[in-house]
Amino acid sequence: MNTGWTFTDWLQYAFSFALVIGLLLAVLWGLRKMQSGTSFLRKNSQRLQTVETLSIGPRQKILLIQVDGQDVLVGVTAHQMTALSPWPVQAPAPVEPIETHTT
Repeated sequence: MNTGWTFTDWLQYAFSFALVIGLLLAVLWGLRKMQSGTSFLRKNSQRLQTVETLSIGPRQKILLIQVDGQDVLVGVTAHQMTALSPWPVQAPAPVEPIETHTT
């Protein structure tokens, strides 16, 4: 009766351990993607997009979302969502003409 571990037993143990760790990492990655609001397959026709998220408490967040190209600031609690204000679109900084001196 052989009660010791053979090379095959160690190899099977290592493979099983690596498989479980790999599956755990894949599930954690998927949960993180779902939590951040990004989809696995990005669609070009999305009308709603989360631009930025700021957590201000255990169950409170401020979101900057984009709807049809317009940004909206939204406050989120455990029981409600409130549009705080439309976010102003930043105009590009004006470019000053370069003055040339001719003599």
